[in-house]
Amino acid sequence: MDKSKKKSLIYRIAALIILILIAVAMFIIGRGHTVYFDNKALEYGEKSVDEVPYKIDVLVNGEKVASLKAGERGMVSTMGQNFNMQLLVTKEKDGKTSKVQVGLPLPYSMDGIILNLPGMLAGLPQDAYLEEFIPTPSAEELEDEEVVTDETEGLMDFGE
Repeated sequence: MDKSKKKSLIYRIAALIILILIAVAMFIIGRGHTVYFDNKALEYGEKSVDEVPYKIDVLVNGEKVASLKAGERGMVSTMGQNFNMQLLVTKEKDGKTSKVQVGLPLPYSMDGIILNLPGMLAGLPQDAYLEEFIPTPSAEELEDEEVVTDETEGLMDFGE
C-alpha cells in the first residue's frame, strides 16, 4: 500500500469513528417527547380513582407548565428519557397544598405520552397511568380523505 492510500484509509476510518460517536451521543441525549397531564378519574382493572384533586400545578425545571383543575389536561415538551417534575396538589378548594416530587423514565417508543396524575398519585402501576397519545383526526380531515372502494379503484379523475 502506498502512502496516499494509507492516508485515505486513515481519514475514512476517522470519519466513521466520528459518526459513530455522534450517533452514540444523540442516543444518550435522547429524543423529544410531548407529555400530556390529565387530572381525570381513572379505572384500572378492579381499581378506580374517582376522587381527583381540586387542582394540580405541574412544575418542570422550576417552571410552572400547567395548572389543572379537575377534568383538565395540560402539556409540556421535553428532551431525554428521564422526566422529573414537581406536583403541587390541592385536594379541595381552599385546602392545603402538598408537594410531590416525581421522576420517571419515558418510553423511547412513544412521542406523545399521557400521564394520569390522580392514578400516579394513588400509587397505581405505570401501565395504569401512562399511555400513548394517539391524535384522532378532525371531522374536516375525515371529509378530505378519499375513500377507495372496488368500484373506484384504479379510476383517475383528471378534472374533465
